Amino acid sequence: MGIQWDWTMVWESLPDLVAGFLKVTLLVTILGSAIAAVLGLVIAIARRSAPRPVAAVLTFIVNFIRMTPIVVQLLFAYYLFLELDPVTIGVIIFGIHYSTYMAEVYRAGIDAVPAGQWEATTALSMSKYRTWVAVVIPQALRSTIPALGNYVISMFKDTPFLIAITVTEMVRAALVFGGNHFTYIEAITTAGIIFLIASYPTSLLIGRLEKRLAFSN
Repeated sequence: MGIQWDWTMVWESLPDLVAGFLKVTLLVTILGSAIAAVLGLVIAIARRSAPRPVAAVLTFIVNFIRMTPIVVQLLFAYYLFLELDPVTIGVIIFGIHYSTYMAEVYRAGIDAVPAGQWEATTALSMSKYRTWVAVVIPQALRSTIPALGNYVISMFKDTPFLIAITVTEMVRAALVFGGNHFTYIEAITTAGIIFLIASYPTSLLIGRLEKRLAFSN
């Protein structure tokens, strides 16, 4: 017996899927990416500027978070902070988890700043704050934007892990719809198509941006 595809189920599932996409999937991605981008930059600067013992501890923490499955981190935070809304937990955990990856991207960008730039700031007696803000960070960001964008896409595609903490994002909405109508294939396929429509053009734009930045350099 083959798969019985019902277009009616596709159209009926769309409102629930779009609601899950806009209210949770997109929200967690945007807020989580903002947290990850800022925290990742702070981590990268701290690891380079802090005393060696502090930097070593920070490196251990970063590696521990990066090497631990995000679903485990979500469950740990969910059961530890029962008073928090699960969506809030999702935003925070996604932000912290991906900040460890973005920190490595920033570190590579900072290391790519020519040594002469650092020497010039020293010769001009620039403060550390001004050196970072006016010279290092702008140059580092220019080369890291494409890689950071790729991690945003990865975060977007990882949002279905929120099912583990009872958050009704798009995939969970598809499963709930399928359970209520005794057919899953249409809603799940539609959810996958929405993910594709949202992420594939974005990846193409990031690829073009990466080529443009490489060419301008």
